[in-house]
Amino acid sequence: MAREGAVRPKVLISGAGIGGLTAALALMRQGLPVELYEQAPSLREVGAGVQVSPNGMRVLRALGVLDAVVAIASETTGKEVRLWNTGQTWSPFDVLADSTATYGFPYVTLYRPDLLAVLEAAVRAAAPHALRLGHRAEAFETQPGGGVRLRFVDGGTAEGDVLIGADGIHSAIRRQLWGEAAARFTGMLAWRGVIPTERLPAQMNRPVATNWIGPGHHVVHYPLRRGELMNFVGVVEGVTWQVESWTAQGTHAELHADFAGWHADVHAMIAAIETPFRWAFLARDPLPVWGQGCVSLLGDACHPTLPFMAQGAVQAIEDGFVLARALAQFDDAAHALRRYEDARRDRTARVVRASNDNTRRFHNPELAHAEGAAAYVAREFEATKVRERYDWLYTYDAETVPL
Repeated sequence: MAREGAVRPKVLISGAGIGGLTAALALMRQGLPVELYEQAPSLREVGAGVQVSPNGMRVLRALGVLDAVVAIASETTGKEVRLWNTGQTWSPFDVLADSTATYGFPYVTLYRPDLLAVLEAAVRAAAPHALRLGHRAEAFETQPGGGVRLRFVDGGTAEGDVLIGADGIHSAIRRQLWGEAAARFTGMLAWRGVIPTERLPAQMNRPVATNWIGPGHHVVHYPLRRGELMNFVGVVEGVTWQVESWTAQGTHAELHADFAGWHADVHAMIAAIETPFRWAFLARDPLPVWGQGCVSLLGDACHPTLPFMAQGAVQAIEDGFVLARALAQFDDAAHALRRYEDARRDRTARVVRASNDNTRRFHNPELAHAEGAAAYVAREFEATKVRERYDWLYTYDAETVPL
C-alpha cells in the first residue's frame, strides 16, 4: 500500500492515442507526475468512428470529461440487425436499448478525433507541458539504480521511474520486451469511411446503429458528432490483400463490387463516401505477460483485438484507469504494474475471444437466404444470449475492481 508522504513515481508514456491520453489523465488525477510522448506532430488521427459503451463512460465520468464527451457524441436510440440483400430488420438488442437505465451510463458513438480532442484538452489543462509531440520512441534502457530511460529516434531521451507502452499494435516498447508479435492474416479486410449525413437518403438519417449481416460479409454503420456524420465499416472475407494500414485508399468501384447484390441502402452509403479506405485484419494473440520490472504495456500493444465487440478503445480506457489506481495504491512501482496486469489480463483476453466469436456470428453461411437467416437470428440473437454476451462487459467497474 502507498505510505503517506511517499514519493510518487514519474511515469513516462509512449503513445498519445485514446489509451495513452486516458492513462495520462488518470495518473494526473491521482497526483502522479507524467510525461506523454507521441510520434505525430499533432493529434489529428485519421477520422473514424469509435463506440464507447457504459463501462467506458463510467471511466470518463471519473476523469471529469463525461459531459464534454456526451456533448460531441451521438447516443443511438436503438440497434438493428438487417439482412444483407432484402433489408429485413430485426431488433434483438432492444434488451440493451436503455443503456443508462440498465447500466447507469449511456452508450455513445463518437468521431475518434473528437474523443482525442476532449482527452487532449483535459491533459493539457491538468499539466500544460506534459504532452510532448513529435517524439518517436525507439528503445528504452532500465537503469541500474532503478528507473528507465526512453530513447527517441532523433537521439533525445527522457527519464522516469515507470514506462508504459501505449504505442499500438506496432509498439516499439513491446517489441523490445517480447519481440515482434506474430500476426496471422485473417483473410478479411475492412472498408471504412465517414459520411456527412446530408449526403444520405432521408430514410437512412436516423440515430440508429445498424449491423447488416450476410454470408462472408457484414456492414456496420452508426451516427457520429450529434448525427452530423455517419460511420461506415464494411468487412469482407476471402481476400488476399494484406496491407495493415488505416490510410490505404481504395476505389468506389472496388467497394461496390465487394458488396455486389447487397441492399440499395448499403450502396447509397458507399456512393456517399468521399474517400474509401481499407485495411487488412491481422490477428495477434494477447500477451500472456505484459511487462517486466518498471516497464509495462496497455491497449493494443498487449491485447490487440478485432473490432467485432466494439471494445478496442474502451479496453484501452479501462487499462489506463486501472493502471493509475495501481500506481497510486502501491509504493513499489514494479509490484504496482504486476497488480495492474493481473487485474486486466483475463478480462482483455476474454474480449479478444468474444470478438473472434462474433466474426463467425456475423458472417454465417445460413444468412444467404431469408428463411435460414430468420432462424439464425432468432437463435443467435435471442434476448438471453444477447445479455449473456454483453452484461459482463458493460457492468465492469474500473473504479472498484480489486487490485
